[in-house]
Amino acid sequence: MKLKGKTAVITGSAQGIGRAIAETFAQEGANIVISDINAELSQKTADEIKAKFAVETISVAGNAAKLEDCENLVKSSLDKFAKIDILVNNAGITKDNLVLRMTEDQWDAVIAVNLKGVFNCTKAVSKPMFKQREGRIINIASVVGQMGNLGQINYSAAKGGVIAMTKTCAKEFASRNILVNAIAPGFIRTAMTEALSDEAKKAMADMIPLKKLGEASDVAKAALFFASDDSSYITGHVLSVNGGMYM
Repeated sequence: MKLKGKTAVITGSAQGIGRAIAETFAQEGANIVISDINAELSQKTADEIKAKFAVETISVAGNAAKLEDCENLVKSSLDKFAKIDILVNNAGITKDNLVLRMTEDQWDAVIAVNLKGVFNCTKAVSKPMFKQREGRIINIASVVGQMGNLGQINYSAAKGGVIAMTKTCAKEFASRNILVNAIAPGFIRTAMTEALSDEAKKAMADMIPLKKLGEASDVAKAALFFASDDSSYITGHVLSVNGGMYM
C-alpha cells in the first residue's frame, strides 16, 4: 500500500472527482478527511469510505472560501490524526457566463472558492507541514486555466491562478521537503456532464484527440502519483490529464 499510515485531507470530496481521489487514497491505506460545504453528504461519504476500505475517516464541513473554515479543517484533522501528510485542494464551483453578461457576484464567487480557497487551505496547512518538515500539496487546476474557454473567464482566471500559485508554493516550501504540484484535468465524466445531451457530449469528445471524456479515476490516479513516493523528486509540476486536448 503506497499511502499506509498517511493522512490525507481532500476538499470538495463528498462527491465527484474529490470522492474518487479519497477512495483511491483509502484503497492505498490512507486515513481520510472528507471536507465539503454539504455537511450531510460529507458525513455520508466519510462513513461509506470507512466501511468499504477499513481506514479511519472523519468529515469536516466547511467553505474553502473562508479562512476560518480552513483553519478549523486543519485543526480538526490534527486533533484526530496528529498529522497531515497530504492536502488535495479540489473544492471548486462554476458560474459560467460571457464577459459582457457576467455579474460581479458570479466573478467573485468563483474566484473566492477556486482561487482564494486554495490559498486558504494551503496557508492553514503550511504551519504543521513546515513543523513536520514533510508534506504533499496537490492542487486540482483545469485545462481551461491553460488554454482559456468561452464563457468561463472567472473559472479560467481562477485555475490559471492556481497553476501560478502551485509554482510559487513549490519554491517557497521546497526547503522543508513539502512538494507542491497541480493536476489540470480536461473534460471529465461527472454527474454534470452526464446530464448533457448526447449531441453536447459528442461535441465535447470531438475536441479531444482521444475522442472521449476522461473518468474521475484518471484524475485520482494522477493524484495518487503525486501523493506517493513515486514522485519524490517532482515539485512545481502541472500534470495534464486531458486526452491530448491541450499539449
